[in-house]
This record gives sequence, C-alpha cells and structure tokens, in this order.
Amino acid sequence: MIARTTGAAIRGILVALLVLTPALYLPVSSTNGTEIVVFLAILAFFLTFAEYNSAFPSFIEFRDAPPVNRLRFVGLVSMVAFLTLICKNAYSPTELTSGFYVIGLGVANVVDFPYSPVRLIVLMLPVNASAPLIELVRIAASVAYVAAMVTIASFYYAVKMRGWPTGNGAFNVWTNLPLFDPTKGGDVVTRLQRDGRLNISIGVLLPFVIPALIKILTDYVSPISLNSPQTLIWTLSAWAFLPASMIMRGMATLRIANLIVEKRRAYSTTESTQTA
Repeated sequence: MIARTTGAAIRGILVALLVLTPALYLPVSSTNGTEIVVFLAILAFFLTFAEYNSAFPSFIEFRDAPPVNRLRFVGLVSMVAFLTLICKNAYSPTELTSGFYVIGLGVANVVDFPYSPVRLIVLMLPVNASAPLIELVRIAASVAYVAAMVTIASFYYAVKMRGWPTGNGAFNVWTNLPLFDPTKGGDVVTRLQRDGRLNISIGVLLPFVIPALIKILTDYVSPISLNSPQTLIWTLSAWAFLPASMIMRGMATLRIANLIVEKRRAYSTTESTQTA
C-alpha cells in the first residue's frame, strides 16, 4: 500500500514537472498564462496519482507492463526538454542552448527532405511567416520527430530482443487494457490484431495527415499561431508524440495477440499428447 502510494506520488510529480517545464524557462504569452499552467500541472498530478494509486484501472493502458509507459514518458520529456532549450536560444542564448540549437539544425538538415512530415509542417505555416520562425519550426519539428522515432525503436527492441511482456510475469489484460472488453463479440486474437494494425496504420499516417488538414482548415478558421514558444513546443510535441504512442500501442496489442496464439497452440498440443 505504501509502496503503491509513493510510486503514484512520484509519477504525479514527474508529470506535473513535465507540464511546468516550458513555463519555467520561457516567457508566458498572456497575463493568465502562469495560472493556467499551474492549474494544468496540479490537474495532471492528481489524475496520474489517482490512476496509479488505485488497485482498479480506469483509462491508462499498460500500467503494470513496463516499459511501455516509461518509454512514452521519457520520449515526451525528451521532446519537451529539447524543444524548450532550442526555443530558449532565441530569447536568452547560452552555451547549452546554442549547443542544442546546433544539434537540432544538424538533425533538421537530415530529416527535412521533400515530402517528409517535417517538410509538411513547414509548408503548413502561413505565407507571411518570418524566416526565423520558419527555421525554428523546422528545427523543432525535426527534433520532435526523431525523438518519436527513437522512442518507437526502443519499444521495438524491448519487444523483439527482450521478449516484452513475458519478462514481467503474467500479463493481465483487464489491468493493462482497461478499455478493451474481451467478452464483446468476436475472437479476442482477431480483435487485438485488427486493433493493432489499425493503430499502427493511423500512427504512420498522422504525421502526414495533420499538417495537411491544418493547411486545409486555415481557409475556414484561424490557423494555430506558433509565434508563442510554449504553443510551438506543445503543438509539435503532440504532433510527434501521439502517432508514436499509437504505433507503440499497435505493436503491443499485436504482441499480446501473438502470445495468446502461442498459448493456445501449446495448450492444443498438450491436449493432443494427453489424448494420444
């Protein structure tokens, strides 16, 4: 009980610090910005604490199947931290921020090529966007996208090389997939495989589709302004993190489906041997 409460509190504090990070290092765009960020940090703390302190799951998946959520958190923290330092270089440059800016520029020169998701993000900007803003968005999008790719590759390594989730004991579907109802019509394996492939497909397409949709919608609604550094950080982090999270979920559900198939095959073989 004490260990669970302590772990939930630590997770809540880390999530709250993640929300506060850009506001601590960058200027706030409005007079009420500080109060809003603090409120969101407190809300994130209580939601995370309540979820991990409860014995019954609610909406967070794979809470007892590390390192899925740990990799997600580390990936998001990396995006937010790197983008914060890169944006800070435009306001009060230091040796640290200049170093990250140079690294980001090198990443952008590799990742930003025709028809890439990063190029689509740059093309999403309004025609009157300033050259410094375009360059900043280009670098930030490249860094966020590479961080997302590294996060996905890390989970792929955990699945293929480390045998996730078998190293963590028995996998509890109810605890780790609270939104998945195994009793709701159809074979569980078929449904898991369908959900996994769908999540991977959507995750691969989203980085391309989101900029295109925003570009289309600018003809009807006011476009998102990336002039504010905090808006830029959270917009590009969401653009890179959400597809990566969906791909990881798809990989995880496909892995669970394969384990169920292997379990059924082993059980069928055992029954055949006993019958013989």
